[in-house]
Amino acid sequence: MPLPENGVPWPPPEMAAALATMAVDDAWYSGDRDRIRAAYRPKSAEVTDTGRFRRFWERPKRLDTPDHALHVPLPGDIATTSADLLFSEPPTLTVETAATQARLDELADAGGLANTLLEAAEVAAALRGAYLRVTWNADLAQRALLTVHHADTAVPEWSSGILTAVTFWREVAADGVRVLRHLERHEPGRILHGLYEGTTTNLGRAVPLTEDQATADLVGSLDPDGDGQTITTGIPRLTAGYVRNMGPDRQDRRSPLGRSDYQGVHDLFHALDETWTSWLRDIRLAKARLIVPAGYLNSAGPGLGATFDLDQEVVAAINASPTSGESITENQFAIRVEEHQRSAEAIVRQAVKLAGYSAQSFGMDGDAAVTATEVVARERKSMITRDKKARYWGPVLADMLEVQLMMDARLGFSKVAPERPKVEFGDSVSEDPKSVAETLALLTQAQAISTEAKVRMRSPELDDTAVRQETERILRETGQLVNDPAETGSEGEGVPNAGVPSDGGGSGERGSQAVPGR
Repeated sequence: MPLPENGVPWPPPEMAAALATMAVDDAWYSGDRDRIRAAYRPKSAEVTDTGRFRRFWERPKRLDTPDHALHVPLPGDIATTSADLLFSEPPTLTVETAATQARLDELADAGGLANTLLEAAEVAAALRGAYLRVTWNADLAQRALLTVHHADTAVPEWSSGILTAVTFWREVAADGVRVLRHLERHEPGRILHGLYEGTTTNLGRAVPLTEDQATADLVGSLDPDGDGQTITTGIPRLTAGYVRNMGPDRQDRRSPLGRSDYQGVHDLFHALDETWTSWLRDIRLAKARLIVPAGYLNSAGPGLGATFDLDQEVVAAINASPTSGESITENQFAIRVEEHQRSAEAIVRQAVKLAGYSAQSFGMDGDAAVTATEVVARERKSMITRDKKARYWGPVLADMLEVQLMMDARLGFSKVAPERPKVEFGDSVSEDPKSVAETLALLTQAQAISTEAKVRMRSPELDDTAVRQETERILRETGQLVNDPAETGSEGEGVPNAGVPSDGGGSGERGSQAVPGR
């Protein structure tokens, strides 16, 4: 299919509902009070029911009073925790061919794959999903690139739940009326580019890519005999993949976009912010103040009243003479610390639980040193959520890494044979070194473990070759590795049994072949 026709609504109407929910989730993810309030501002065509119950950020802001509303960035913390659980340790990528493995490792290291996945996972937790996209720029890097595109600027197309094409867009220029958009459509075997001049709600008309510097450089990549829009990739695969954060979408079970970690938790976000705002209000009101005669205040002049500093102790006045003998009255409210703290903690616990995590993941049950096994037990709900999300990430990540290798070879950056890698997610909870050492000591004392098994338990990230080399070094340093002439045929000085008569006669001692116990 070609790029969209001129004059169509944009974003497409079929994406309106999904993009509206993403806009609300994006506001919470940003942590910006103004964006959150704007996300809940009634549209001009809506009839506002002033009598209905309104959540905290839905209430209109009074312009004649200071804005003391407080936002606790729990939504951003949830998204970050989701990404950390998945990719705090980079996944292990393995293929069968050594040359391909070397090139895959080089691409992952040079392209900062670990950071790319962290960003993608964090955004996916907030916006229902994220796209992994394979692209390239020979002027900047001699390799194919794996990048992230956010779900709120993409129009996907599906068949039987499989992504068949996707159109990404970005605004390259806007002046409040005129909007210049760059559209990038990925299809199997080709990528189409278009530049459109329109408005905030209409795509407008197609203009040459040279109209803006942001797209002018693409002209040299287009097929010279094509339609002026197409780049042929030379591979029969789609160069973009979509990773759902979690499924299904509870509001629209047929949607293939998945659901955000925030779905169903917005009310608790409102409640948490209202609780903290009330707590800070108690603190403001609890400042010690005195009610004093008006003569104690500083007059601003006849007819101009008296002025005072909100932070000074004397802020109120009564209509009495300073010499009238009337007493000065103290005024100070109590701060309901325990009530607010317990309320806020209960709201946070319920919010993270509904998002799929354990309170321990957010540091709510103490940070005392415990073993990795105890951590996993405390964070069981978070571990379950992590494993579920990993099953969504694994297949798409493997596909896109294979496509990256294919494009890398197709563009002449490498000559390796592309393979689909096996993706193994790292442990989100690292074993305590002291706990591992104690376990190894007990197993050694019981003579129930080999040196190679010890090395694997101590350093699970090592491959087979590195494990063998480390095992050999340990055995040599501890004197446990000796040559057996019966197996190697070694003879001569320094070899056990060297110089000993073959018949075993005489009073000389045989050279010992015993190997100290491990």
